Amino acid sequence: MKYILISLLLLFCSSGQTQVLISILLGDKLNSGQIEFGLDGGFSLSNLTGIDDAKSHSNYNLGFYFDFKMKNPAWMFNTGVRVKSTMGAENIPVYSLNDPALDSAFSNGTITRKINYFDVPVMMKYTFKNKIYAQGGIQLGLGYKATDVFTNSVNEKEDLTYKLSVRDKYHPLDAGLIAGLGYRLVQGNGMNIGIQYYWGLVDARVSDSSPDQFNRVFYANVGIPIGKGKAMKKEQE
Repeated sequence: MKYILISLLLLFCSSGQTQVLISILLGDKLNSGQIEFGLDGGFSLSNLTGIDDAKSHSNYNLGFYFDFKMKNPAWMFNTGVRVKSTMGAENIPVYSLNDPALDSAFSNGTITRKINYFDVPVMMKYTFKNKIYAQGGIQLGLGYKATDVFTNSVNEKEDLTYKLSVRDKYHPLDAGLIAGLGYRLVQGNGMNIGIQYYWGLVDARVSDSSPDQFNRVFYANVGIPIGKGKAMKKEQE
């Protein structure tokens, strides 16, 4: 129960920096012989299907994870929360803002769409003897912000930008499949280095009149155990 309460506390903290700080402070309390807690973050490359000419949007993600050991030590139940996770796409064609001046200013520009989520992956993880691991399961997302960033080049040194909230045009909930591969350093006791791919199964857009839009995300992450060494030493004592 304490792991659920602490996870909720981390999830609803006011900022990503606060969540990271609390995670580091509580690392010793959350690790045990059967449970590993750590920070997880890295690079993400996302896209939205159903948008002509759209290109992938690069960003970074940050969160925390839990590995729960099973009876068979090769198997683990893996979950956590990505508290900083941005999906979306770039190079989206501009649309009318119902303002002649703005429409004229961005007529030759493009849009970058950013949809911010709290993501919760729920996966089973299998580690081979060579410390390579495979994982797969589902991922649930709670959207809290969506923004279209209009951009147009004014000259070679400056861009004109305009931000528009489109949160009401996107569903607050997202869900899909996620799978990945990785490697555990230091004979299985160090950092996790891995890649994952998320295949959204829920139409992210509210409107039924436009083509369906599904999230697609590639992750390249590093997981850092917090307080694991102290927890193992305490258990041995």
